[in-house]
Amino acid sequence: MKQAPKHPVRLERQGSIALIVIENPPVNALGGAVRRGIAAALSAAEANPLVTAIVICANGRTFPAGADIREFNQPAQEPGLGQLCTMIETCSKPVVAALHGTALGGGLELAMGAHFRIASTDARVGLPEINLGILPGAGGTQRLPRLVGAELAMDMMLAGAPVSAGIAAEMGLIDRVTGGDLREAAVAFARELSMPHPTAEQRGQFSDANAYMAATKARRAELKQTGQASRAALKIIDCVEAALLVPIETGLEMERAAFEECLRSPESQGMRHAFFAERAAAKFPEDAPPRDISRIGIVGGGMMGAGIAIACLQRGFDVTLVEQGESGVNTALERIGTHYERAIAKGRLSEAQGAAALTHLQLTTKLDTLGDADVIIEAVGEDEELKLRILKEIGDQARQGAVLATNTSYLDLMRLAQATGRPNDTVGLHFFAPAQVNKLVEVAVHDDADASAVSTAQALVKRLGKVAVRAKVSSGVGAGYIGNRVLEAYRLAADILLEEGATPQQIDTAMRGFGFKMGPYQVADMSGLDIAHARRQSSPRDADARYVEIADKIVAQGWLGQKTHRGYYVYPEGARDGVPNGDVLKLIAAHRAENGITEQSFTEAEIRDTLLLTMVNAGAQLLTEGVAARPGDVDTVMIHGFGYPRSRGGPMFEADTTTPALIMRRLEALQAQAPNLWTPAPLLRELARERRKFADLN
Repeated sequence: MKQAPKHPVRLERQGSIALIVIENPPVNALGGAVRRGIAAALSAAEANPLVTAIVICANGRTFPAGADIREFNQPAQEPGLGQLCTMIETCSKPVVAALHGTALGGGLELAMGAHFRIASTDARVGLPEINLGILPGAGGTQRLPRLVGAELAMDMMLAGAPVSAGIAAEMGLIDRVTGGDLREAAVAFARELSMPHPTAEQRGQFSDANAYMAATKARRAELKQTGQASRAALKIIDCVEAALLVPIETGLEMERAAFEECLRSPESQGMRHAFFAERAAAKFPEDAPPRDISRIGIVGGGMMGAGIAIACLQRGFDVTLVEQGESGVNTALERIGTHYERAIAKGRLSEAQGAAALTHLQLTTKLDTLGDADVIIEAVGEDEELKLRILKEIGDQARQGAVLATNTSYLDLMRLAQATGRPNDTVGLHFFAPAQVNKLVEVAVHDDADASAVSTAQALVKRLGKVAVRAKVSSGVGAGYIGNRVLEAYRLAADILLEEGATPQQIDTAMRGFGFKMGPYQVADMSGLDIAHARRQSSPRDADARYVEIADKIVAQGWLGQKTHRGYYVYPEGARDGVPNGDVLKLIAAHRAENGITEQSFTEAEIRDTLLLTMVNAGAQLLTEGVAARPGDVDTVMIHGFGYPRSRGGPMFEADTTTPALIMRRLEALQAQAPNLWTPAPLLRELARERRKFADLN
């Protein structure tokens, strides 16, 4: 990584125009040294009688991409970013911000403190603070409404997504866009200026106060109605209202107080942990350079294979998809075509973009067409003999140096890799459904995998815009990787609660109340009960482990979930939301009677605590075995793969709100009911003995 220069800000001059140049790689984060450098350069330029205007710009790949969030938990350093933005805004000489790359968060707030903004055509700007459970804290909530109005300001801050320079210019956020040399254009723009134009003094967007207030009221009501009224979201709306109602000095004070409140909140702490955990997960120990990737081969055009193909096409890869027989090819084409038709109908793509993407797709029944693929992903059904046969054929057809991958997570990766005849080039790439949407991919690494093959797999995941998490697999250890191991434990614990007296609706309600969008039995109905049933039947079972037969009995009735309109819930024709299935409740009651189980009652808190304890223990076991490298990796998988509420940081982060010793005692109280599930993992015992927490392992 390029090291930051000794002085991250320098002052230059082109005639009468001063240039404040930021150089703090990799993303020019606005840490204390950078803020002090900008403040010093600004003061010097303002005091210089030869300077008529000032340009703030940056070297490297981007204008400042935000504040340095590592400083959030440290003592404040002067000047704060808010102070710096006010210094820029009150400068007596015109100040132009020249934006390129991604001007996000504090970087965009810095730019809004300037009097004018110019951007390169490929620049993107945004205020993504809500993704960390906070709001802009350096004037963003006060200056953005002055530039673009309440509606667009709330859109930007509540969505947290960046917009292009062209759209920002249409909104009124950027004054000029240039396709030429940005710095030259910024200097030329500055030469035209004679007077400052402070954002604080712009009130054109406040001309219709009634419409402005109606917009904030409607947005607040919408957030509450849709269940999106987080602390940060409501504070953003409060501050946007304040921009109209109070002087900017008061508005800035309100914004800062709201920022500090959100920063201290459990939601922000969880979301910031998730942010850093994702970045830590990206640090694989393999340091070999990745191999070149331009064409992807995929074998299997089912829901998963088609989803992977779409994910690759969306990122500009050439894709060869192999299916068995013409009917298989036609079905795969229909799946992929339907995706693009829906995307076009929803306005996400133009017809031309959809057609262009499909020109990069080759569908065939012939495996020998994979000879020019750089990465080949096997995505056939979870049948070991089928996968072994297909992987052998792939190994025979692939060119030397191609990386081969299997999408399994349950089967023996070492055995599958050996089947290819080139285990060094073979890894696991476990995409999560739907693959074209879900951001998570587990990269499974076995003992014989070459470092460059692993680096290539990781590079592919990154280029697909997804989050890669490494799972280490050795002989006899690591089946299920990270996500499915935790999920299986979670589902078994839920099934035990069901067997002991809880209802599917109770358990689902408890987990939705915790923050999951769906409870485990709603998810099971949506996925199809036959899928999990087939996996259970094909997997070896420990005779001494507790096994709950309720799901098998439901499948035996032909109730497979949404696809048959009956599962744990009943689904009227066309409905995706079900009502409790009385027949399933009777089946469960009969099952208890047959097995001599006395029905117990559980509170929602007891249900949540039991399921969370189970996830934590499963995660600790994965860390004990070395399948997961750090607790944050488990959290990242659970957030992206299974919808664990991001504001809670993940199960391992949540566990640190108590102590390993207390977690152990609670597990030991449950252990006799299911030793295979609730025996405390060795790592928990170690942490309890050493009085450490999971965070110490990150």
